[in-house]
Parts: sequence; C-alpha cells; structure tokens
Amino acid sequence: MAQHREAIPFADFEHWVTRHLKESPILGGKERTLYAIAPDTIINGPIAYRNRGGSPWASSNAYANVVGIRKASCTVIPEKRANGDLCARLDSKLEVVRVLGMVDIEVLISGSIYLGELYEPIRSVNNPYGKMTMGIPFTKRPKKLVFDYNLKISDTGNRIYSTGLSPKKVVQGPDSAEVYILLQHRWEDEKGNVYAHRVGTGRERFTQSTDGWVNGYTIDVNYGDISTQPYFRPFMDLLSGKRSYSCMNSKGKIVPVEEIGWGAPDEEVTHMLVMASSGCGTAFVGAEGTTLLIDNIYLEY
Repeated sequence: MAQHREAIPFADFEHWVTRHLKESPILGGKERTLYAIAPDTIINGPIAYRNRGGSPWASSNAYANVVGIRKASCTVIPEKRANGDLCARLDSKLEVVRVLGMVDIEVLISGSIYLGELYEPIRSVNNPYGKMTMGIPFTKRPKKLVFDYNLKISDTGNRIYSTGLSPKKVVQGPDSAEVYILLQHRWEDEKGNVYAHRVGTGRERFTQSTDGWVNGYTIDVNYGDISTQPYFRPFMDLLSGKRSYSCMNSKGKIVPVEEIGWGAPDEEVTHMLVMASSGCGTAFVGAEGTTLLIDNIYLEY
C-alpha cells in the first residue's frame, strides 16, 4: 500500500495566540508575553488559558498565581525559518523570580509542547504534572512520526536541577532534547482510576547539535512489548508511579494514567501522546541554552 501522511492539527505552527499580562508588583510588575499554538488572536490581562479553536496543543508556557502573586513563564515562542514559515522554538532556561528586587528564586524550565491541556493558573511547583493532561483521543495506527527539527545543545557539559524550593544542583552528563509518540489503550474503573496498556512506542533523545535544519526526520512507531528489543532504552519504558502523566477522568478530576503493561501489537488504540522538549523529560532538569526548533509534525501510515 502507498504511504500517506496525516497532519496533526496546527502542527505547521503558522498560527499563535499572543498573550500579554503584567506580573505582580512584588515581582517587579513586568509586562510579559506568552504564546499558545492556536488560531491567531491576542489576549490581554492575567486570564487563565485553555485550548481554543480546535487546537490540541499545550506547552510549558504558563501563567501562575500563587497566593495572589502573578507570575508568567515563557519557554516556547514562534520563530521564522529562512523560507518564511513559522516554527516552534523550545528553550531550556532558568526562570528567575526576583522578590522586592532582592530575593532570587531560580527554576529550570525546558521548553515543551505536547498534545493535551494545561489547566491555569498554576498554584504550586510541588507537583509539576498535576495541572497537565497528556494525550488526546485517537484510534489509528501510524507507522512513523515525521517532523523537521534544528537543535543546539548547550555546551555547559552538565545539567542542573533547580525547583526554586532549594539550592540548584549540578546533574552530571550533557543535556538532550526529546521527541516521542506513544499510543495507549486506556480504561477507567468505577472509582475513577485510569489505567493503560502501551500499544505503540516511538521515542528518541537527541544529544548532538545539528548543522541547520533536518527535514522529514522520522521516528518509527513500534507496536507491542518492545522491552526485549535491541533498540529499547530505559526511557522508553512504561509510565507508572512518579513517571505517570495525567488525564481528566469521567468525574472531572485530573488523575494519573498508570501504564500497567504492554499491549498486544493488535490491541485497540484509544489515545495518542506526542511531545517535543528541549530537555530530557524530567521536570526542573536541563541545561540553560539548549534550543530545539521543530516544525511540520505529521503521522505517516
């Protein structure tokens, strides 16, 4: 059968919401601009954002309001390519919070985009995934994830771990960007707990800077239990416990999605997760200065 490609909505990154808001006076009262992947519009003021216009994308950009103090963080922005098209630029950076001009709090944030939603405003950094839902309903069986990318890895040689709640620490080893597609079969029990089988896996980490754009890069989607395959790496393993992402259950509560096993290669698919990040996927860990540009994300069958 001939191969064909299916675009993921808004994954050409030509359309963006621009959000303007002012941080609290105690933090300096700066005007900040945030972006969201959705039909072009402008939003003014500290308004909690939800996905709009049919866009399935959320990002690490966030408006926080902790005990009445407004803060904004922006690590994903639109950037123009040489051909005039827009792409998404994902940056790993230290977000510095300066209180009354004296007290500095530093939080390491990796720029990330993902299929799902972020429920603003953020109230705490204690549970970084607690306001995120990952994945969208999906029933097809693609063979590959296809995209263009351009990567600059930080030359610091190490990463840092910084939550703002304690002094930042050095994490040995260089930074890496990451892109993945995961296909799950999910179900919910009578108590509202959500479980999943991993049906399809395509996950790759990138440790080398590129010489410009790499167009039409592909990640294979492998079905069934891949844990004994020669290409398997620990980061491809099932997402359970602290590694679980979340979803909104039928009771309107955000709960973890526990992957309790590998699905059969022909098991029904109910949800798809796609994520791209300038970091390795661990909250508050990364190397300042790593930048991932990504564009034109497709599914290939």
